[in-house]
Amino acid sequence: MKHTSIFLTLAFLFAIQFNAQAQRDAGDIGIGAQFGQPSALSLKIYQPDGISTDIQAAWDLDNFYFVNVHGMIENHIGSAESFHYFVGPGVFAGLRDGGTEGETEFAAGISGNFGLNLIIRRVELYGQLTPRLELIDETEGMLGGGIGIRFYL
Repeated sequence: MKHTSIFLTLAFLFAIQFNAQAQRDAGDIGIGAQFGQPSALSLKIYQPDGISTDIQAAWDLDNFYFVNVHGMIENHIGSAESFHYFVGPGVFAGLRDGGTEGETEFAAGISGNFGLNLIIRRVELYGQLTPRLELIDETEGMLGGGIGIRFYL
């Protein structure tokens, strides 16, 4: 967690060097990373007047590797065009180390995603929570989330 705090502090200091003006356009692709539970590589296809697509290739500390896909609706908070909240439904599927004799289990289910982001030019800093309900292999609820950064191409 110490490394995550240092990374985010440096990213924030880097980001405030720029004018806090939103610079994303429809169809722009953001690439980055999320740190937390789960940690993930992140890809977002931005749509300002519709549903953005958020895809994460994620892993957690329980040897669970999965892909999350969410449709995200993003709205401004107040009059600030650079600060937003977002929310959206999604699905996940992945593989979990079963632990016994090297078995691998398939797991899949539904999820949601909600959080806050700050856009500074072509950089997005975000924090999010991701509740998941596993429906295939077993029925189990989990709560994930993290903080992250994306750079828009």
